[in-house]
Amino acid sequence: MAYSNSGSYTTGNSTKSEAQVCLKFPPKVSSPGLMALWSAKGQNKGTLGMLMEYSGPRLQIQMVVTFVLTQAIHSVLKHLRLPMFISQILAGMILGPMVFKGKSSLITSSDQSVAVLGTVGAIGYMFFLFLSGVKMDVGMTFRSGKKVICIGVLTVVVPLMACLITAKSLNQESQFFTNKRVFLAVTYSATSFPVIHCLLSELKLLNSELGRLGLSAALIGEIVALFLLTICQWVVDGLENGWKVVVSNFGFFTVYFVIVVFWFRPVMKWMVRKTPEGGQIKNSYLYIVIGAFLVSHKLAELLKVYIVFAPFLVGLAVPDGPPLGSALVEKLEPIVEGLFMPLFVTTCGMRIDFSYLKNYGSFAKDQVISAVVTNFVKFGVSFLLPFLWSIPIRDSLAFAFIMLNKGIVEMAAYSFMNDTLVISQDMFAFVTIIVILIASIAPILVKTLYDPSSKHVRYLKKSIMDCKLNDELRIIGCIHVPANVNSIIDILNASCPTRQSPIALSVLHLIKLSGRATPLFIAHEKQSKSPSNNSYSENVVLSFNRFERDNWGAVSVKSFTAVSPPNLMHEDICNLVMDQFTSFLILPFHRRRHVDGSIESEDQTVRRLNFNILQKPPCSVGILVEGQRHVKCINSRDHMHDQYPLANSSTYTIAMIFMGGKDDWEALALAKRMSRDKSVKLTVIQFKAVDGFQDDDGDRMMDKQLLRNVKENTRITYIQKEVKDGPETLTYLRSIVDDYKLFIVGRRYKREDPQTVGLHEWSEFQDIGIVGELLSSPDFGGKHSVLIVRHQ
Repeated sequence: MAYSNSGSYTTGNSTKSEAQVCLKFPPKVSSPGLMALWSAKGQNKGTLGMLMEYSGPRLQIQMVVTFVLTQAIHSVLKHLRLPMFISQILAGMILGPMVFKGKSSLITSSDQSVAVLGTVGAIGYMFFLFLSGVKMDVGMTFRSGKKVICIGVLTVVVPLMACLITAKSLNQESQFFTNKRVFLAVTYSATSFPVIHCLLSELKLLNSELGRLGLSAALIGEIVALFLLTICQWVVDGLENGWKVVVSNFGFFTVYFVIVVFWFRPVMKWMVRKTPEGGQIKNSYLYIVIGAFLVSHKLAELLKVYIVFAPFLVGLAVPDGPPLGSALVEKLEPIVEGLFMPLFVTTCGMRIDFSYLKNYGSFAKDQVISAVVTNFVKFGVSFLLPFLWSIPIRDSLAFAFIMLNKGIVEMAAYSFMNDTLVISQDMFAFVTIIVILIASIAPILVKTLYDPSSKHVRYLKKSIMDCKLNDELRIIGCIHVPANVNSIIDILNASCPTRQSPIALSVLHLIKLSGRATPLFIAHEKQSKSPSNNSYSENVVLSFNRFERDNWGAVSVKSFTAVSPPNLMHEDICNLVMDQFTSFLILPFHRRRHVDGSIESEDQTVRRLNFNILQKPPCSVGILVEGQRHVKCINSRDHMHDQYPLANSSTYTIAMIFMGGKDDWEALALAKRMSRDKSVKLTVIQFKAVDGFQDDDGDRMMDKQLLRNVKENTRITYIQKEVKDGPETLTYLRSIVDDYKLFIVGRRYKREDPQTVGLHEWSEFQDIGIVGELLSSPDFGGKHSVLIVRHQ
């Protein structure tokens, strides 16, 4: 049985168009199988043709074709630095009516097949809006400075006024302010937070100064645009249908808002309170939240709330970050970003047909002019405001292109208007051209104009060797887990902080960004005597404040927290190094072991972070491999001061392994600074090649000078050991490993020496070098700590 329906609609050009939809009942969903179709195939239809009559297999084939074509296009366009969004749009255009005009393709075999694919994509877009709301931190708008708020508001309001003025000057109709024109004007001038976040994430600029400014301004601009859209629609409804309708719509919206904010949000906060600190939220709670999101669509329809607002508002009501927000993002984002959204963007591209541009109407022409003027004004405002506030011209231009960028949100809005016949096909073709051009050009120009790593080049080189023994030593200690605290404090105690030779310590607690879109960088104030239960890094801050009090006058501590994506954490570290004029950076090793030598934890994210820092070190870097005595974790209130080995032992034995080279020079400078403490016993062990192999003259002269100073220092024990190859070095190290609590070695990356010949084949961790890896091996007992130093 077939059902058909037809009707007439008014388009943007005031012309009538008739649409007829035919549906077959009962629908064919699951096929009987290929063998059954093969035996039953008719003369006019092959096996594939019969298979495409079933919606289930047809949808699967459509998804496969879509993904294969998208990846094939992107494999070419990525070399031009074009985003995946453009590849997905082009794939849709190839599979749409532009190429298969009047023909039936594998994707567009029938209106019903396109409808099923479009429905799947639309569901994915609803989930996308929901997750965008979940990841948004609305409280950030209240924490933003006046300049950021000014940028966010003016980059939306000024282009909107320019758009309305331009459109009015082009069209002198008495009834100018209609819902359609207002919606288009706000869409042209709006700043989309998800689009800006996607651009900055692809360009790896989320943690940069410009990226943080762009995210803050985009968040404010998004809220302003939604507010203006709602107000303008109510005003237009009042002018067209009377103010009683506006009062009714306002009442329905208020009811929806009260349900979401004052009932649903408290329920979710209760779920968070019921979850133990640091624990995972119950799956049943997640199902309740997802179920409420799905119901919100129907509730918004009943209360006459704009359908796109519903999932977004529900997402905003979800407490961001762990445990609820992060759990929702981790569970839903892979399937939404990896499956649903590519299908949705491709179906948007399938709607595009440039053949309608041959006979465009006056409304489409006027709107295109308005859109172009709006984008130029938006670019100008986005450039002038930061430039007037002393931001360099290249950075201001890059920021303007960031704020101008278009993407999936704009494409979805135009597709929605096209499907509901609010705009005509020629108008849709024009606006999609604008979106495609801006989305293609903006990423390339932003990447060309703005390079955050360039400021590292201008940074004044500073190392431990450059610091005199009585100068303040500026150190940054990075913390990933609470167990890192004790090991870093142990190293700091050994560095001999005194009032005459103080240490300025900056503690950076690195936390993976999860469940929110905006990275955070927090400077903890010491005036806060009792941090709140929801504050970041409370345990870390309390522990180092205790360490500062115990070394009053000799150690000053500043505590910071960086919540950012793992692949961008090194930017936070480099920025802090420059801000604090740091000489030495301590990074924990990515692997930790139990007392029996088994692996307790291994974090590849930490390993990649360390390697990124070592590739372009902003200052001298030390990789700290913790000894097995540091396996305990600190408590939230108990600082466990008795775990600091140096504070409780009469003698702290340190061995510095010297083979020559810049890394060893820096390691020796640190070891000599530690040796001034009476409780520290330092031994410098030089491994000398038997065959007399020497480095270049400059390095050899420096080696001799440094070792001469060591021999003259009565507080330092000097040992020279001649070895002929790596195995002999290994044997000697194994014989002395139990005599010392800390080994300090140079990284010596990619250095070929007779002392390490034969050991490179067994190297697994390039970030700590050959000697560092040997000393960190469980075969050596692992009761000692190892600090591997890399010069700037």
